[in-house]
Amino acid sequence: MQYRRAFVPGGRYFFTVVTGKRRKIFNDNESIGALREAFRRVRNKWPFSIDAAVVLPDHLHCIWSLPPGDHDFSVRWRLIKTFFTKDYYGIHPSALEDGNPMKRRQSVWQHRFWEHMLRDDEDFRYHVEYIHYNPVKHGYADSPGGWACSSFSRYVKKGLYPENWGAGGIEFKDNIGSE
Repeated sequence: MQYRRAFVPGGRYFFTVVTGKRRKIFNDNESIGALREAFRRVRNKWPFSIDAAVVLPDHLHCIWSLPPGDHDFSVRWRLIKTFFTKDYYGIHPSALEDGNPMKRRQSVWQHRFWEHMLRDDEDFRYHVEYIHYNPVKHGYADSPGGWACSSFSRYVKKGLYPENWGAGGIEFKDNIGSE
């Protein structure tokens, strides 16, 4: 079976991107800063909005809205991964296992990423909630507000969530985040 991506110009997409071998590389301020810088550089040339995001030590989830007429999220992810990888090895030169620069991207990231085209506002809301609750799900925080690398605080500031949202637990449909 061959996987087929849904390319819809101006679409909204949920993404999961995982580090190679699930290594916990997003565990220091320098690595998080390098990831932010990679996103910034790509967004300058290939605009998109980040509607929600969370970065965990070994993976990240985000929702992007692409500009009207544009469907190329794959080039954006390729560039983000490339820019981050170059900066990451500048910050952590000892992380390159075998010294081979040609294997850098493969050693930092899983080869692919997972995407889901969001169908409607309800699908969008479910995936935003999944993103914000993910640090709790993985045991990194007691509540979404306890995890700094997330868009949760932005949603609280906008009045879309109370500060204590998710502190008592959240149940999701079985397929949210993995459909």
